Amino acid sequence: MGFADLLEQVGSTGRFQVVHTLLLCLPVLMMASHNLLQNFVAGVPPHFCSAHTNFSASTRMSAAEKLHITVPIDANGSPEKCRRYESPQWHLLANNGSTDPEVWEQAALRGCDDGWTYDERERSSSIISEWHLVCSLRSLKSMGQTVYMGGVLVGAGVFGALADHFGRRVLLTMCYLLMAVSGTCAAFSPSFSLFCLFRFMCGMALSGVGLNSFSLSK
Repeated sequence: MGFADLLEQVGSTGRFQVVHTLLLCLPVLMMASHNLLQNFVAGVPPHFCSAHTNFSASTRMSAAEKLHITVPIDANGSPEKCRRYESPQWHLLANNGSTDPEVWEQAALRGCDDGWTYDERERSSSIISEWHLVCSLRSLKSMGQTVYMGGVLVGAGVFGALADHFGRRVLLTMCYLLMAVSGTCAAFSPSFSLFCLFRFMCGMALSGVGLNSFSLSK
């Protein structure tokens, strides 16, 4: 008698098996959003160099005027993202807001020593604006997702081996707890390094949940 025939003799698929499978799959569906999290938390908002710390322009100047005399314009007519004038270019105001490259290309430029200003009209915050992962640090933008996927890889080996030794139900409960703690800590991380650490733990937990849930639902 085959295994399928034996299952038919003992009752085959019933209400218990259906509820059991649904309860195991539901957390997996909810936690799968971690795979797409980077697309939302690492969105790069429009940004440009902040004005000089000793900037003493009149308060009657508009934000556009302040931007015009502190940040040069690129070839597309937009403020440059990673450079600013070494000192405010007051003469640009006298030229009726002229953006002629011959006017400002002669001015000395430097990096964003006083930080960046972000346009947060579309989204209030992201890891990019919170930890200034732009310009020279823009390569760190994808670091969070890379570390997360590394956690998925490590978690598959670690929790797979531990489940064979301690049992899948115990490891599944531990992975649920690890996911809850690390996900919450990642949301309130005070630094980018801690954010990456907790994302790594989230990846490990998700891998453990997926593997053990699949095994228990068979």
